[in-house]
Parts: sequence; C-alpha cells; structure tokens
Amino acid sequence: MQLTILGGGGFRVPLVYGALLGDRAEGRVTDVVLHDLDAARLGAITRVLAEQATGIPDAPTVTATTDLDEALRGADFVFSAIRVGGLEGRAADERVALAEGVLGQETVGAGGIAYGLRTVPVAVDIARRVARLAPDAWVINFTNPAGLVTEAMSRHLGDRVFGICDSPVGLGRRVAQVLGGNPEEAFIDYVGLNHLGWLRGLHIGGHDELPRLLADPALLVSFEQGRLFGADWLQTLGMIPNEYLHYYYFNRETVRAYQQAERTRGAFLHAQQARFYDEMRSHDTPALKTWNETLAEREAAYMAENREAAGVGERAEEDLESGGYEKVALALMRAVARDERATLILNVRNGTTLSALDADAVIEVPCSVDANGAHPMSVSSLPGHATGLVCAVKAVEREVLAAAESGASATAVKAFALHPLVDSVAVARRLVDGYRAVHPGLAYLR
Repeated sequence: MQLTILGGGGFRVPLVYGALLGDRAEGRVTDVVLHDLDAARLGAITRVLAEQATGIPDAPTVTATTDLDEALRGADFVFSAIRVGGLEGRAADERVALAEGVLGQETVGAGGIAYGLRTVPVAVDIARRVARLAPDAWVINFTNPAGLVTEAMSRHLGDRVFGICDSPVGLGRRVAQVLGGNPEEAFIDYVGLNHLGWLRGLHIGGHDELPRLLADPALLVSFEQGRLFGADWLQTLGMIPNEYLHYYYFNRETVRAYQQAERTRGAFLHAQQARFYDEMRSHDTPALKTWNETLAEREAAYMAENREAAGVGERAEEDLESGGYEKVALALMRAVARDERATLILNVRNGTTLSALDADAVIEVPCSVDANGAHPMSVSSLPGHATGLVCAVKAVEREVLAAAESGASATAVKAFALHPLVDSVAVARRLVDGYRAVHPGLAYLR
C-alpha cells in the first residue's frame, strides 16, 4: 500500500514513519511518498527517516517530491499535515491577535480563524485533486484547524476523509491510568468539536469510572488536565474538558500570560525548527539524534502559557508523552485496509449523532471503523452550556468556509465577530485588516 504524506518535510513526519516501522502484518504500508513545497525540508526529513529504518528489514520505501499530482497518483491513503504560511505565519497570527487583546492560538479564537482562512482554499484544492487523481484513496487530515479543514474537504470527498487529533487520546489515556485501568481497553465517552470537547465518561469493564475520579479532589489534580483546570471547576462541570477549553474557561488569564511571555508558542517553534533545519544542512549532523532532542524540547514547552496562567509550573514527566496521533493514524489505516474493527475518536460528519447540529457538520466523537470507513457512535447529549458553545463555534466555522469560498471580507469580519473569544465588531474589523496586511495568502479577501 502507498501512503502519501502532504507536508512531508514537516517536523512530526518521523512520528508517523516510526509507527509504520512497527507494523509487520499483511496489508501494511510498503511505500511512503513525501510531498512538500520545500525541497530542503524534504531532504532533512528523508535523512531522519533513513536513520529510523536502519537495520529494519522491509522498511517502507521513501520517495520525496515537490509535485503534488505526482505524489497523489497511486495513493491508497493520503495523510495531510500541511501548514499554509509556515510557522512564521503562525507567529504572525499570534502577534496580530494579541495586539488587539484577544487570543491568537493557532486553532482557537482569532488565530484559528486566520489560519483557517489561509488553509481552507489550499485544502479544498487538495481534496479536488485527490477526487480526480486518487478517487479510491482515504484521506487522513491532521492539518489544523483539524475539524474545520476536515469539513471543507468532506464537501468534495464525502466520508472518505477523517480528521485526527491526539488531544482526546492523550486525555483518555491519562484518565484511564489515574483510575488504574488499561488505556487500550477503556472506552472513552467523548464528544464535541476539534479542540472543543469533553470527556463525559470512561468505561472500564463496562462500568463508568469517571464519577469515582470526580469525587476525589486529590485524584483529580494528579494528571495534567486536572492540574490545569483545578479540581473545583472539574467537579462543577461534571466532565473533563479537552485542554484547549482552558482558552475559554480562563481566557483573560491566558491572554495575559501570552502577552507577558518572552515569546509566543508559534515564535518558539519557528525559532526552534529553523535551528533544526539549519543544523540539518550539514551532512555531518546526526539526523535522528538531532530530531529526537528537538522533539523533547518541543513537548516540554507545550501549552506553557496556560500552565503559567494556572500556576502549575513545568510539565510532569509522565505528561510529556503525546496522545500519539501517529498511532491513531496507523490504527485507522489498519481498520480500513484490513477490515479490522477499531474504536477511535475521529473528526467525521455528524449524521444524527448530535441533534443540535446538521448532518454535514464535522464533530469529534468515538467511531467504529471498518473497511467501509468510520461510523459515529451514539452518545448522550451535552449539557446546555456545552451545546451552546459547540453551536456558536460551529457557526463561526461555517462563516470561515463561506468567506473562503466567496472571498467576501465582510463574511470574514462576521466570522471573527461571532467568535465567543472576540468581544467587539470593531476588533473583528481590525483583525481582518491586520491579517490581510501580514498574510499574502489572504489577498483573496475583498
């Protein structure tokens, strides 16, 4: 099978390839095609993958190309992890928003809208090319904002595109471990939108153990999300939020922490990865060792501003392991290619799962996956406050999609102004002007 990775020169690609190296069964990926617009980045990552494969028999072959159509032809699966505008664009998203006193995070609030407006036209072009050149391929989208981009692509690919994210997986794993269960055997009752979801139950051996966690304040603050939100607030909610909801529940504190930080997350990653790729220009650089060291530094700094706002300090060692989006991607490919039924939390079209949203709205929910794709599982309804937030943010996503399709700047202003974390129409107008000034990719807005 051929796996095509879009954004193949991206820093996290070795995570995906590393997961493939451990898959020895029939029907596995045998060919990996990397596509990127930057040939130098492709060369750097190809070197890392070559060192990963050292001594492993029958490791998937790796080829690299800057020609998108060439990369898509023959693909059985397409993994999309592109970053339109690069990390420099992410840093600019943060700066423009923070200058207006609002959040600039890459998937949440003003920053997420700006990133979506840049990315959706590119993602739609990719979806159309996949439909033409590889109509039988399944697309796994990790490009942020993952839910929004997946919905844009689904309008051209239907249910042959899934969005994945490691946040729900990481949350479920940590809660299961705290409760003494095996994360691989627990069922995570989770629902919402990408980066806007809640864990409402965790079933071990058919029994929901979440009430036991919520009743124990000491247990609640023994894992990362518990420390971030605090036991009192989690007990009040009666659910465990995805860590990205910290931007909503503690917005003022987080914006203040971002404003006071020496540099934003985007600026940190931009500088860090520029250093990595610069080091990789030398053929004497040990590729895999350098990549591993850079990855460890990256994970340690994750959501640093939120932890600062919550007063919880550095990440605990047990929290440094990511949710494992590469493992989700591999499990998804196995389930579809081999008809091995699996239960995975994915971004898929709603159907009738959440009654407050229409059938085509992409949501994040546990799915049963087999050779026919992903099937959302029945979930209980969200409480009113969560439903209201989900509906408000989905309405914003729809305005982003409409602006990307029409090029109407008034619609883009509407998207910003309707977001719960943007508090003024005047601010929304200045945000659109500010983002157009720094992003050539938004020149289409008129």
